[in-house]
Amino acid sequence: MLTGKQKRHLRSLAHHLDPIFQVGKGGTNDHLIRHIVEAIEKRELMKVSVLNNCLEDRNEIGAEIAEKADAELVQVIGSTIILYKESKDNKQIELP
Repeated sequence: MLTGKQKRHLRSLAHHLDPIFQVGKGGTNDHLIRHIVEAIEKRELMKVSVLNNCLEDRNEIGAEIAEKADAELVQVIGSTIILYKESKDNKQIELP
């Protein structure tokens, strides 16, 4: 579980990042989750964009992706979800 100070730090690091994945009208599926797990292992911090045609709630999608990918949900702001997971092999981010 991340503290408020750690979440603020991660939000500042994620500010310049572009979303890597998009969730569309099909919502989340196992294929998308598998790709997110692979990408977050290399990057540790990533953004996921939720498209306007997605019928599900953005907060629920963020919580679902974080749970299935075993990652931390840093923030859901607008249509963007920020996720963090400490990498086993490619540790780049030091949390305060």
